[in-house]
Amino acid sequence: MSLTATTPASGARLSRRADIAVRVLQIVLALFFAIPSAGPKLVGHWSAAESFDVIGAGDWLMYTVGALELAGAIALVIPILSGVSALALIALMAGAFVTQLTVLDGKYALTPVIFAALLAVVARTRRHHNAELLALVRRRK
Repeated sequence: MSLTATTPASGARLSRRADIAVRVLQIVLALFFAIPSAGPKLVGHWSAAESFDVIGAGDWLMYTVGALELAGAIALVIPILSGVSALALIALMAGAFVTQLTVLDGKYALTPVIFAALLAVVARTRRHHNAELLALVRRRK
């Protein structure tokens, strides 16, 4: 059994421990995005609905964000989709950060920044999967 995992696109080597740590991070992030984040939005929990009412976008945005978070959570644990999923969730966190600062009171503005930083670790580590996914899509054309 090899003690290193190779990332073909970059040629960099990731230790087995680092690879396992990133996989655990992916699972933890996926669980967070699926259960306490997307869950209340998708079931229309009063707390989520209240927040989106304050934003002024209503239920359609709440359900859309919930669906994007759930899709991102699922894709985060699928190896070939993990890199692009992390990037998409970073974009979602950027929107959450801006919304926290401009529309809401900004009290929780640091939360999406922390999650974006953790997602950036996954995006950077799993970036070789982006090239694999692109090659797969191009072959299907």
